[in-house]
Amino acid sequence: MRTFFLPLREGHVTLREGMERLLSIGNPQSEVPWIVRVMENPAFNVPPLSMFRGRVTLYQHDCVHLLLGRGTTLMDEAFVVGFTMGSTKRMRTSATEFFGRVASRFYPKAYRFPPKARRVFQDAVHLAAISDCQPLDQVDFHALMDYPLREVRRRVCVEESLLQAYYEIEAARNPRIAACRRLVEGTTAA
Repeated sequence: MRTFFLPLREGHVTLREGMERLLSIGNPQSEVPWIVRVMENPAFNVPPLSMFRGRVTLYQHDCVHLLLGRGTTLMDEAFVVGFTMGSTKRMRTSATEFFGRVASRFYPKAYRFPPKARRVFQDAVHLAAISDCQPLDQVDFHALMDYPLREVRRRVCVEESLLQAYYEIEAARNPRIAACRRLVEGTTAA
């Protein structure tokens, strides 16, 4: 499986350009396992799955990857899903715990959250809940395609400084995980 990463510091890239890069290596929806689609896609918004707030289409999910400056590793996936759900400000702790258990036990191995990714997922839910960002499941990304990512973040109130502060914590907690280290490599410490 090929990976992708467009860091926060590349905010000059438009959302459209970022999507073209990401889609050139990404999996088509048909390759996403059924349990992942059922758990994360709003098309399956029936009880008990409706307890998971912020479920998005694959297109929206890919846009959020770019918005948050995350790649396609399991750590990145955990953060993107968690931040999207947390951005609704309506994700209950019990739903967060339940989703984390399912993603870490029942997802197919290539998609399964290992313990460190599960923690990143939980952190991301909480980080988004305290953020001023708009609910990401409600953002019309089609209207923002030709704006630089930094401007898209500004318009939906995703605070780059909050993300970068957390990414530094994530990298410090996981110094042996390249996907975490790369979040802060090449950046200057304040």
